[in-house]
Amino acid sequence: MSLFNDSLKNITLKHLAVFIVVTYVVLYLLSSFTGIIVTNWFYVIVIAYFIFVLRGNFQSFKIEVGNVFSRIGMKYILLVVFLNIFFSYGMLYLAGAIIDYFPFLEFLVAFSLPSMSLVNYLPALGGFIATVVISPISEELIFRGVFLNRLRLYVPTVFAVFISSLLFGALHGFGSMISAVVFAVCMAILYIKTENIFVPMLAHFLNNFFAEIIKLADVNNLLFSNNLVIGIVSILAVISAIILFISIVKELNKIK
Repeated sequence: MSLFNDSLKNITLKHLAVFIVVTYVVLYLLSSFTGIIVTNWFYVIVIAYFIFVLRGNFQSFKIEVGNVFSRIGMKYILLVVFLNIFFSYGMLYLAGAIIDYFPFLEFLVAFSLPSMSLVNYLPALGGFIATVVISPISEELIFRGVFLNRLRLYVPTVFAVFISSLLFGALHGFGSMISAVVFAVCMAILYIKTENIFVPMLAHFLNNFFAEIIKLADVNNLLFSNNLVIGIVSILAVISAIILFISIVKELNKIK
């Protein structure tokens, strides 16, 4: 067993929850009184919190990073990533279709929890770094490293996977919520299979990296305006959904 992983498992939900609430309230009040948006530094402070709590595990940390591929291959991680990316676009198309047919639901597009990351506030490069690096690190530590591990002490692991994944999904907008939950389930499975938090962290990094590259490369918005492209991506999304569903059921059946 890894000392780093053991120390991560020892962080309590209560301790983390109090830190999250107090930190966000303080940042929100500072933003309100000063007029300077500082809530966008929340995830950075969360990472600093974990660095402080997990201090003294540097050697174990290096071993965990070095063992990322000891229990799972890069091909498997990339497969999970691309299946989730295609599935997420399928969910975006479906969300768009729902809004087209039911315009009164358009308010759902704007509705989401207050952002706790740098993504929406920094210039292009900073936003890219926040999405690709900061978010994966902080979110994996919070949702898989603490929430999933602590919930497993009180409920069956499968329930812990779904509860922590639903909490992760709640941070996302209307079109992304379902795909975020599915992605979180996949990340939880990767973590449980390997007992190494850096595996889902790497997968999360790759997922966000490729998603951002695709978004930046799609300068003509072909993914949402060209019927041929939409049709191809939709077919890939359906195939991905089927593979993901079968794989998730299979993996969850192995979990005790």
